[in-house]
Amino acid sequence: MKPLDPRLLRYARGTAVYVIGTATIGALQAVLVIAQAGLLAHGISAAFLGGADLADLRATLGGLALVMSGRVALVWAQESAAQRSSAAVKSSLREQVVQRAGELGPVWLSGRRTGELTTLATRGVDALDGYFAKYLPQLVLAVIVPLAVLTRIATEDWIATLTIALTLPLIPVFMVLVGRATEARTRRQWQSLGRLGHHFLDVVSGLPTLKVFGRAKAQAESIRAVTDDYRRASMATLRVAFLSALVLELLATLSVALVAVGIGLRLAEGRMDLETGLIILILAPEAYLPLRMVGVHFHASSEGMAAAQQAFEVIEQSPYAPTSTQAAPEPVAVELSGVSVTYPDRDQPAVSEVSLRIERGEIVALTGPSGGGKSSIVAALMGFVPTSSGQISVTGPDGRRHRLADLDPDTWRAHIGWSPQRPHLFATTLAQNLRMARPEASDADIMAALECAAAHDVLTDLPDGLDTVLGEGGVGLSAGQRRRVALARALLRDAPLLILDEPTADLDARTEAWVGTCLRGRADRGAAVLIVAHRPDLIAFADRVVRIPTALSPSAQAGR
Repeated sequence: MKPLDPRLLRYARGTAVYVIGTATIGALQAVLVIAQAGLLAHGISAAFLGGADLADLRATLGGLALVMSGRVALVWAQESAAQRSSAAVKSSLREQVVQRAGELGPVWLSGRRTGELTTLATRGVDALDGYFAKYLPQLVLAVIVPLAVLTRIATEDWIATLTIALTLPLIPVFMVLVGRATEARTRRQWQSLGRLGHHFLDVVSGLPTLKVFGRAKAQAESIRAVTDDYRRASMATLRVAFLSALVLELLATLSVALVAVGIGLRLAEGRMDLETGLIILILAPEAYLPLRMVGVHFHASSEGMAAAQQAFEVIEQSPYAPTSTQAAPEPVAVELSGVSVTYPDRDQPAVSEVSLRIERGEIVALTGPSGGGKSSIVAALMGFVPTSSGQISVTGPDGRRHRLADLDPDTWRAHIGWSPQRPHLFATTLAQNLRMARPEASDADIMAALECAAAHDVLTDLPDGLDTVLGEGGVGLSAGQRRRVALARALLRDAPLLILDEPTADLDARTEAWVGTCLRGRADRGAAVLIVAHRPDLIAFADRVVRIPTALSPSAQAGR
């Protein structure tokens, strides 16, 4: 783990200001430490050798009181700045992780474990408190204070200076050795926590199904096993932390003892006065203390930095985004010409050389076997993945054609009503879930969309109607009801282009026919409708059918 990851400076602007402030506070603390040592040495020497009484030491004691007050004030300022900077950096990182995850789109999210990403954005980023409040300040002090102390001691005794200069590097050497072992253990601990969070989230979300089939107790054993892995990883990290603290304390103690022995011998021989010896003895531990504390707080910061590195990996993912911010026109027609999609982690294209055209006023059905690349075509049309070859063009009301890659994705998606293959409902009211498509929609608009999606009966099953709060993922609704609510949300958008991926997958034949009739009506009123479908009854409503035979199809031909 790097002492200060430069990516923190790049992605969290408050970090640079905090580091500069910490360095300033560290320099002031070094000055006060040296001043305190000088005042203590002078006071003790004057009291024991000069016979000074309390009145004679009034100025020295006043100076000590001021120095101690200054150190307390600096510690308070350091902790206050640390907490504020940590909060700002955590907020910035969390916002960037969530924003980048949204920019990367559902295709990227489908390859991630939801529990791990959630843990990263919550518990993981929160663990940076230890880094900013403890580790980073000590790291700055470990650079400033030893140099200042050595400079001051060098003006008094070169032997003690040489002793400290030779023994001081031993602490960083052992810290590096311990740090390498700790980094690997912390990474394993963090991965165990991510697996535990993901597994627990999966079990909780699927608990009703597990209970129905009598498999809930079996999952308890699985969670217990994952929890034991995390416990063992945590205890192994703590064991290294305690042992490393012992090693660093032992090194610092022996080093200070060497300095003390040399000072004692020279005092006994009369080659050094008491005040000089006391200054060196008081300052010597201060030279080692910041380095020892860096080693102690290193472990408190390890989990936060491990999480930060994962956050940086997410933030540094390159989302597919056009190079232009040109506003997308309202589409009259969308055309795919020889489009292929190849994902970065695959050698073979997910779909190859697909050509189709969708015009307003018609329904086009996209069919083919599972895994044939239909969802990849939808992702390319939505602008979530780039095309590896071919071109997607959009024709506007003025008849001009535009390359989709040249259009701003946000304005393009504003013209689309989309229902994905696995739609998601959020833990909020039914009305708010629907108004995500069109926040200004009235209750009458919502009821019309529900009616069109054959979801009007959903309201009769909910105690508070549109104000009923749903569980995460639509808990409280059946699979068919969730599908129809998601379809109603896409229809509520009232967009000129509808892209619907398996909109009737969980519906019976009668409801499917109702939905097909509704989509026919939307097309007759001027919408362009693209449906990904397998079921013949829904395909029958299409004006044209585009079939994709296999995942590596050389072309997709219009069927009718």
